[in-house]
Amino acid sequence: MRATEVPAITGAFLFEPTPYADERGMFCRTFDADVVRSVGLDPHAFIQDSVSRSAGGVLRGLHLRSGAGEAKLVRCSSGRIFDVVVDLRPDSPTYRNVATFELSGDTQVTLYIPAGCAHGFQALTDTADTSYRIDRPHDPAEDVTIAFDDPELAIAWPLPVTSMSQRDREAPSLAEVLKHRES
Repeated sequence: MRATEVPAITGAFLFEPTPYADERGMFCRTFDADVVRSVGLDPHAFIQDSVSRSAGGVLRGLHLRSGAGEAKLVRCSSGRIFDVVVDLRPDSPTYRNVATFELSGDTQVTLYIPAGCAHGFQALTDTADTSYRIDRPHDPAEDVTIAFDDPELAIAWPLPVTSMSQRDREAPSLAEVLKHRES
């Protein structure tokens, strides 16, 4: 497994495993504490694992946490997703940058998203399972959502949206969220 910095988002990393394939299928390590530690992250900081299953075209996001934020490791364990990270850390040199990735069950690449960044994804296959390893317990009072189709972000989602939560459909613009955070 190797770690690669994401140039568009300071502090973000891709963890790329080495899959071993044979006639039985595939095997790979999806988490390695030593590799995580080698880029300055505490592997023991991740305290909660979650998984979502999405049908093709489903869009989830853009989500972030207020307060101290939430760092997470995200991996598509089955299927394929179009993954998006938006740097919303005012002191970051990549503030307001958007980075996109295709994550898939075939590669098992894990994306590390630093606290203070918004995250969302769209399922590209009939079914896509997305695994999360999160560094804080969830507190719904800290949930923040940004409109997935905000023109300022200009995210080119690859598929028409087939479904999303009511919260995501009604999300405010980035400008509204930033105004609220500053007040």
